[in-house]
Amino acid sequence: MAAHPVRVARRMMRRARRLAERTPPQRERYVDLLRAVAITAVVIGHWLSIYVTHDGRGFHGGSILEVASWTRPLTWLFQVMPLFFLVGGFVNAASLASHRGRGGNATGWVLSRTARLLRPTTVLLGGMVVAALTAGVLGTEPALIGEAVWLTSIPLWFLVAYIAVMVLTPPMYALHRRAGLAVPIVLTALVGGGDLARLVPAVPYVGQANFLLGWLAVHQLGFAWQDGRLPSRRSVALPMAAAGSVALVLLTVVGPYPVSMVGFGGEKVQNTSPPTLALLALAVTQAGVALWMRDRGDRWLRRLGPWTVVVAVNSVIMTLFLWHMTAVVIGVLALYGTAVMPNATPGSALWVLLRVPWLACLALILALLVAVFGRFEQRTRPRAGSVSAVRGVLPTALTVAGAGAVLAGLLALALAGPGYHGPAGLPVRVLVAYFGGVAVLGLVRWRYSHPAQE
Repeated sequence: MAAHPVRVARRMMRRARRLAERTPPQRERYVDLLRAVAITAVVIGHWLSIYVTHDGRGFHGGSILEVASWTRPLTWLFQVMPLFFLVGGFVNAASLASHRGRGGNATGWVLSRTARLLRPTTVLLGGMVVAALTAGVLGTEPALIGEAVWLTSIPLWFLVAYIAVMVLTPPMYALHRRAGLAVPIVLTALVGGGDLARLVPAVPYVGQANFLLGWLAVHQLGFAWQDGRLPSRRSVALPMAAAGSVALVLLTVVGPYPVSMVGFGGEKVQNTSPPTLALLALAVTQAGVALWMRDRGDRWLRRLGPWTVVVAVNSVIMTLFLWHMTAVVIGVLALYGTAVMPNATPGSALWVLLRVPWLACLALILALLVAVFGRFEQRTRPRAGSVSAVRGVLPTALTVAGAGAVLAGLLALALAGPGYHGPAGLPVRVLVAYFGGVAVLGLVRWRYSHPAQE
């Protein structure tokens, strides 16, 4: 049994090498590299930001950002979700244009794209439910089950924003074709207005729109990069990176925004909940650096070895992201309170030194999880008769309703917070909304992926 994940990993790498060798020359390989780098940075950043202690009363922990202020500037390196949305905009624009070029339409595109995200997500949620039910039967304390489920579900919060901007890609791309870079500029101004509204008690909740507006702005930059309106020339990239960096320093060091680009308890304003102008300044900086590095990155990826690694990571990228906090839960239960991971004051020299075995152990656990669950993501591939054009009011309405239900379920999960939410580990409304939405999307997708039944 122990050798099984190893055999699976070897098969994954052999498959990745075959795919790498067959990559068409026109593929934008650098975008795949950025996506792999972004997700890897998120995973390592989350692993480093957690501190845990263990005593006779059980496990205790939190974010290192709360107790060690010297770690907060480091979030400028590890907060790379803007980079992921930039790449998402590039890829979604290219995919939508290609889909329409083959005779498809917006509804068919949304159905196809959501399949790639929701299959591995559904596997994770199903696994969480099974694990929670099993732990309850074995007599695990409800509070511990609730904490474990909450930690495991953290990656799902990000999907609320990403699925929303992805579903909105067809109309937003049409707007981009008309107005170009004016769209992210206007969205940035709206984010600034939302920031201001958050400070005025008379207009509550208005600033929460930045959860969507902020990420839409970065996603639109990806559109501009894909169609050449934001060229990867040094004359554009360097001023862009410099302007973003200056704005970031002014807004945080001089201005009212916190330095940390990752939110934590006790902050009056958080740069990610919802996204602020400071986070958009970081996004502009990252976009400028990415554009500047594009040519040399592309040349490097023409070598088979590096490109094979990038292909391998991207083939299971959602699995890596979705399961990395599960690795934390397993690692905490297995390591803390042992000689491998003794208690240390968070932020101390010993605590920093212990990050080495901590990261190594979590990487091994995550590799095993990917070997087991990565196959579900890799099976999500276009097939003969896959969704192309979906005509009619009813299937379009069902697609919108299904996507809305999925978003409602994931949003309810994010808002539920830590705590015990019943034997299944998740609130009932989350299970009903999410799995109901997945079922509706799956039904429409199945109906329109079998043209022989027309």
